[in-house]
Amino acid sequence: MSKIVVALGGNALGHSPEDQLEKVKHAVKPIVELVKDGNEVILAHGNGPQVGMINLAFETSHEINQASPEMPFPECGAMSQGYIGYHLQNALQKELRDQNMDQKVATIITQVEVDQNDSAFLHPTKPIGRFYDLETANELTELRGYQMVEDANRGYRRVVPSPKPINIVEIDIIKTLVDAGHLVITVGGGGIPVIRSGHDFVGVPAVIDKDFASAKLAELLNADMLVILTAVDKVKINFNKPNELDLDNVTIDQLDQYIKEGHFLKGSMLPKIEAAKAFVSGSAHRIAIIASLDQAKDALKGKTGTKITN
Repeated sequence: MSKIVVALGGNALGHSPEDQLEKVKHAVKPIVELVKDGNEVILAHGNGPQVGMINLAFETSHEINQASPEMPFPECGAMSQGYIGYHLQNALQKELRDQNMDQKVATIITQVEVDQNDSAFLHPTKPIGRFYDLETANELTELRGYQMVEDANRGYRRVVPSPKPINIVEIDIIKTLVDAGHLVITVGGGGIPVIRSGHDFVGVPAVIDKDFASAKLAELLNADMLVILTAVDKVKINFNKPNELDLDNVTIDQLDQYIKEGHFLKGSMLPKIEAAKAFVSGSAHRIAIIASLDQAKDALKGKTGTKITN
């Protein structure tokens, strides 16, 4: 039996409540297969489309009716965790019952601590929310203090920092539930970013990469494996070139060389590679796998996916 943290991409969950309700039915099947094979599974997930939808809804409501509240971004992240967790845990529970398994499922609204001195706070890079014209972007900068940047020639968007996770506030609760044999859904969307202030934790407008948060979760749980599920079957080098090559088994040293050669894009595969490296480098027995959702079970058996080791 292995203890496995599975990181599920937010785009696998759709872009609307109706879409998500259907997609989770498919998404949970390979997760339950891993449980059925005797593994301890802890599920993390992204929330990019979902938190953007929630943030946009509150922004639009406030623009139409000034009496409607502006919702801080950490609270939008918390809402997305609950909304996605609600759908995932019900779909998981049904699939478990259909497989004649009585394991229980729980979603933890999770705060992830970041360092207030993280250099990411000086250089916000993560776009969130809608596109604006230049005039409106300047107004938002003046009125709300937003940092706005032009994004892909489609207009201006707000950017927030993307700091690295240093701890998970609810880790002891997560450990207790995992040790009791429950399937836990946690660090949704990378977790709610918080900084420590005395005995308190204060939410900050930021986005923690969900793969880095998943790697930190796997580290703190002393997991055997981190499985990052994405849209591709394997990690590739020379992507979309005539000499494109799939990576089956790769070491951290090899990945470092590929990173130096510029094979992985910052906005897509590079964070997954760096998160996998961070987890695997902590112990000789740890393994990271990057694979597609549909092939999660086969990836654990070495039939597909990219396996990353020391």
